Amino acid sequence: MLYWSLVFLVIALIAGVLGFGGVYAAAAGIAKILFFVFLILFVISLISGGLTRRPLP
Repeated sequence: MLYWSLVFLVIALIAGVLGFGGVYAAAAGIAKILFFVFLILFVISLISGGLTRRPLP
């Protein structure tokens, strides 16, 4: 998911440089949403992984 976020970020940057305002805004919005979804899922996996681990003997 982070890969797709970076892909849309690159598309947004290229569209912004070339002057395509609508494409830039759409790609930047998608990249932002995907990044935050990735971040939330990453934090949840860190928390759940830390809670389910048993201590070593």
